[in-house]
Amino acid sequence: MPGSSQARLSVLGGYVLEEQVGFLLRRAHQRHAAIFQESMAPLDLTPTQFTALITVLRAGKITQNLLGRVAGMDPATIQGVVKRLLARGLLRGAHDPMDRRTLVLGVTEEGRALVEQAVPAAQRITAATLTPLSATERGQLISLLRKLG
Repeated sequence: MPGSSQARLSVLGGYVLEEQVGFLLRRAHQRHAAIFQESMAPLDLTPTQFTALITVLRAGKITQNLLGRVAGMDPATIQGVVKRLLARGLLRGAHDPMDRRTLVLGVTEEGRALVEQAVPAAQRITAATLTPLSATERGQLISLLRKLG
């Protein structure tokens, strides 16, 4: 590598990667994703599938377009998630009689049963993710994340 260590580091101007919000958020997300994957593996649910199921269940019926917006997923992502959930029989879809291009989604009984199993797992996942924090810190983190989002 050309130049001295001091010359190479001077380019950074004191920038410390490990202190940057994006780096720290990514590391925290990786930890949470690993906990989620391990805990939800028996139910064969991804975070995006879980989010979609919960969102549709709460709404009762929802268009695919609105589901994507409410769940914070781009159209291509939500389309794939919905396709997989429909194929598994966890969601049902019907075309809106007023606009045949619009797909209205609902949760099937199989989907509802899976949500009943998934919610306690999700609660355990949240608890495991937040284990290193005190109760006060947990509340602060959730509040700050809401503010950032």
